[in-house]
Amino acid sequence: MACSSSITESEKEFKDEILKKPVLEIVIGVFEQNLINQGLVNLQKIDSSILVDLRYSSENNFFGKDVYDDLENAYLPKDVAEKLSEVNKDLKKKYPNFSLLVFDAVRPLSVQQILWDALDSIPVNLRKAYVADPKAGSLHNYGCAVDLSIFDNLKDSLLDMGTNYDYFGYLAYPRKEEEMLKNGLLTSGQIANRLLLRNAMRAVGFVSIRSEWWHFNCNSLDKAKQKYSLIK
Repeated sequence: MACSSSITESEKEFKDEILKKPVLEIVIGVFEQNLINQGLVNLQKIDSSILVDLRYSSENNFFGKDVYDDLENAYLPKDVAEKLSEVNKDLKKKYPNFSLLVFDAVRPLSVQQILWDALDSIPVNLRKAYVADPKAGSLHNYGCAVDLSIFDNLKDSLLDMGTNYDYFGYLAYPRKEEEMLKNGLLTSGQIANRLLLRNAMRAVGFVSIRSEWWHFNCNSLDKAKQKYSLIK
């Protein structure tokens, strides 16, 4: 006798009951919910092909502490996230294996204070080259700055930029690249990789700074204060 492919009435009822059950939602932590409540969006919901490795949500950072609790996602104002997505899409048109990889996006003022205090061995006038004084505020605190690099998905590695993220010294300074090249401290390939990142970001309106190859601003601080809320 051939086996029947039909299901019994009880099996059908069980199947229907399973289909009615709601899909479990991912639990969002307090830190992350606070960012959502302040009007920010998860960058990867705007562009899932952008990679995220939040260094301050791990111990893999310059002071070896996790200050983002359970946060693993990068948050930005929606228009800034869309602008970054445009950079990523343009990059992929030329280099399909490449993706932007974000180290830090919005940074609440409370975390800015932690980073500032962690560099207390550096004189204040020099410290400002690496971390903005919380009293003045940072574009990161408004979600108008992003720290990032380029990831080669084919090689499963970051492009070689000559230093790690959050390297404190002239070797990370874009304005010192020609000098570092002349002194044999950077290679032409490393500088070319930095230029690839800078040109991609600048083409969409982001602005680089003189002391960190990874940092880009979307607005001036004055404009950010007018348009966006300070994230606390």
